[in-house]
Amino acid sequence: MTCLLLTLSRRAHRQRASAILIASGLGLLMPGCALRTGKQPRQEIAPLYSAGSPEFRQSAGALLGPDFVSGNNITTLVNGTQIFPAMLSAIHSAKHSINFETYIFSDGQIGRQFIEALTERARAGVKVSAILDAYGTKIGAKNLARLREAGVEVVNYHSIFWLDPRRYNHRTHRKLLIVDGEIAFVGGACIADEWMGNADSPQHWRDNHYQVIGPVVAQLQAIFMANWLKTRGHVLHSADYFPPLASTGSSLAQALRSSAGNANLDLMYLLAIASAQKTLRIENPYFLPDALTRKELTDAARRGAKVEIIVPGKFVDHKIVRAASKRHWPELLRAGIKIYEYQPTMVHVKLMVVDDAFVSVGSGNFDNRSIQMNDEANLDVLDRDFAAQQTRLFELDKKQSKEMTLDDTGGFHPLQGTVDSQL
Repeated sequence: MTCLLLTLSRRAHRQRASAILIASGLGLLMPGCALRTGKQPRQEIAPLYSAGSPEFRQSAGALLGPDFVSGNNITTLVNGTQIFPAMLSAIHSAKHSINFETYIFSDGQIGRQFIEALTERARAGVKVSAILDAYGTKIGAKNLARLREAGVEVVNYHSIFWLDPRRYNHRTHRKLLIVDGEIAFVGGACIADEWMGNADSPQHWRDNHYQVIGPVVAQLQAIFMANWLKTRGHVLHSADYFPPLASTGSSLAQALRSSAGNANLDLMYLLAIASAQKTLRIENPYFLPDALTRKELTDAARRGAKVEIIVPGKFVDHKIVRAASKRHWPELLRAGIKIYEYQPTMVHVKLMVVDDAFVSVGSGNFDNRSIQMNDEANLDVLDRDFAAQQTRLFELDKKQSKEMTLDDTGGFHPLQGTVDSQL
């Protein structure tokens, strides 16, 4: 999304949204808000090998860093009925430390369960550290006080009170939970009642989250530590946070950290798309690829890769994103790319599967806000069994989706010019 889109994200945040609009305007007029920085390439990446090849592993490991590590066990958690019990169970089991970073944290049924669990562990002597995005967190002053009084060290990430208002437009969009440095959770789910249930109604969203055990947990912990050091200025270390991690499974994985100054997410997307020789599956709630990414996608389709994309249908929390995205669908459809709109409810899954070998999951969206401005955390996996599992979930969602045609692309939306100016 662009700077403007954040101002339209949630009705309950109208006052905050006004502040973001001010910050966004400054960002559009002044350098530093949405500049393309870090490793973000501005030229097409040549298709030299498949995503399942040793060359891809070597290049992705070196370019995106840290390198892939072996011996990981990754469990897919489908929808709130699986996601929240697993996360709460891990919190309740904590003996030494809990590190928690999230974007949306709401004072609802599931939010109160997390508050209870975190405060109980903090009172029991567990070191609990939480980075809560100032825009997305709406648990209220009383609940924040409860957390702090129990001993939870809370960071209110980039509040409006910063002297530089552009910082308020720089959000942490990560969804990380790391317990005792041994078990981690990463994915798309926030802590709000929309994520409860089993995607069984328009009020309950469709999403995936992932439980991770093994050496890559240390890399996910390091992503949390980057923002902790940035905001608190001290390092959390020792075996409470970085214990020895034995091999627990067969998956090769790397944790990908992306932020405004280090656009690894964009580089990963372009490298993965360029390495698609047979299949490319993308499921994402905010699909607004820029011109370079669209060219990579169409090139992949024209060289013979089967490219399929699932996006939200009528149940979508940002209708402007859906409208803006459709403007570029003719270009993609004419290249042979298949686009599907998920019908039952809002789909919030962030998934990419390439050549049935490489998978990327996490918080990253397919838009310029995620790429240029947000703090994001993804898990990249090289494991054909894991890729097959994610493909099965993709195919199940596709069965509940409607395939789009040129007739479904719609007309020009009055706000699309604003949106597209940033793409």
